[in-house]
Amino acid sequence: MFAHSFTALTPLSFLQRSADVFADKTAIAYGDRRISYSEFGVEATRLADALRSSGIQPGDRVAYLLPNIPEMLIANFGVPLAGAVLVAVNTRLSPEEVRYVCDHSGAKILVVDTEYLPALSPAVESFRTVSEVIAVSDLHGPAAHEAVDPAYVLYDEFLKRGTGEPVRWTVEDENSMISINYSSGTTGQPKGAMYTHRGAYLNALGEIIHQRFDPESVYLWTLPMFHCNGWCTPWAVTGIGATHVCLRAVRANVIWHLIDEERVTHLDGAPTVLTTIAEAPEAHALERELVATVAGAAPSPTVIARMRELGARIVHVYGMTELYGPYTLNEWQAGWAALPPADQARRQARQGVAMIQADPIRVVDQNMVDVPRDGRTMGEIVMRGNNVMAGYFDDTDATEKAFRGGWLHSGDLGVQHSDGYVELRDRAKDIVISGGENISTVEIEHALEAHDSVLEVAVIGIPDDKWGERPKAFVVRQPGSTVDEAELIAHLRAHIAKYKVPKAVEFVEQLPRTSTGKIQKFELREKEWVGHVSRIQG
Repeated sequence: MFAHSFTALTPLSFLQRSADVFADKTAIAYGDRRISYSEFGVEATRLADALRSSGIQPGDRVAYLLPNIPEMLIANFGVPLAGAVLVAVNTRLSPEEVRYVCDHSGAKILVVDTEYLPALSPAVESFRTVSEVIAVSDLHGPAAHEAVDPAYVLYDEFLKRGTGEPVRWTVEDENSMISINYSSGTTGQPKGAMYTHRGAYLNALGEIIHQRFDPESVYLWTLPMFHCNGWCTPWAVTGIGATHVCLRAVRANVIWHLIDEERVTHLDGAPTVLTTIAEAPEAHALERELVATVAGAAPSPTVIARMRELGARIVHVYGMTELYGPYTLNEWQAGWAALPPADQARRQARQGVAMIQADPIRVVDQNMVDVPRDGRTMGEIVMRGNNVMAGYFDDTDATEKAFRGGWLHSGDLGVQHSDGYVELRDRAKDIVISGGENISTVEIEHALEAHDSVLEVAVIGIPDDKWGERPKAFVVRQPGSTVDEAELIAHLRAHIAKYKVPKAVEFVEQLPRTSTGKIQKFELREKEWVGHVSRIQG
């Protein structure tokens, strides 16, 4: 009945519109390089044309191994404009891991920054499906002026292959794949989450609404574009006609320079990014509000409070690779303004409620029954709807396991408060079961992070002859601090139940992390459980 008024949803339409409506406006800023929206549209169509002229067919996968430079932004539109599927590869992976992602996805072309070529080159010959490697030489990169092996095609030469044939900014099937995003792979081989045009379109709209983007916004790329397609933000910022500020590497001094010089209004990242910004020698009161959206791990109330002191507005979101990035956000309530700053920060540390484009989130017990909204009863967080992946690429078994009962199982444990807000308490594998009591490592971490001498902390369960497990804390001190174990233990005893207080505190220079900022607790755990049988595998 409504067939003639239906248009398949795709974020490609965002660039088509902005290239027309905001033709002369700066779309991408990168050093002294400025790309207008009309030029952005031209570059995306040139890329699509070159890919098709290189034999890329609809549904083929094209892998990208680039930092946050303009060519990576362009790929989020140019690759799907060719009808292909974008596979943005984590730039911090080893050559063997890059090979696995390319082989598993079946990528036919790999576009790679010349900085990564020396390490990657020995492995390229073993790639099973990649038939051509395209080299991008970034003028701001460390290998900008180095010679490139003639076996690789230079990006500028690659673009010349196009025939000028027009591209379509529409898709026939909105549920077709636009990208595949691989998980961190900290426990076994990474899995590829399949994103659709429809899901990407809707998540981008949610980002526009909840991050409060408008055409005057200036977005700084502190978030890796390889991570969940940058939380769908390449499409969101482009859709509203705002300005992207590219950032090759996260460095505090560069970030503060760009915040001031480019008049940045928005940025995203893991809590470690916020810590980098807040603790930088260059940190100062902001001249304009900076909307800092944080996810990747539960941010501590302390970090939230520090950023707010500088003049930032924190948007706390929660999600996974399987969820197009963010799925929930901590929706600010007017009544919170009357609360003391510490109480405000604690409320903002919760993961919150489903975003406007997402289905309601649930916290369930082992029988898929919703737990009471009492803020105490823990269950697993599950989701379903438009912003849940279509499944794992070429992995039916893992897909069925993830969607048992018809809902995506996060593996995260949380509680739901009386106001409906979800609060993450732990990963299922990170919870400490001591003498039959469940102890949230996140609760201990937040208590420790409230101490002025603590910069970062991770808590795990270690073997205990009497209790089975007891918590242990790994702490990174604030620069210049000499705080000791006894002082921190005393601090904890004043703030949390006695049975939750860690058995020991170990001071470390840094914590092991994934490329997206998540602390790799399994590395800490493996060392502690040598010679013991742990209930946790992997």
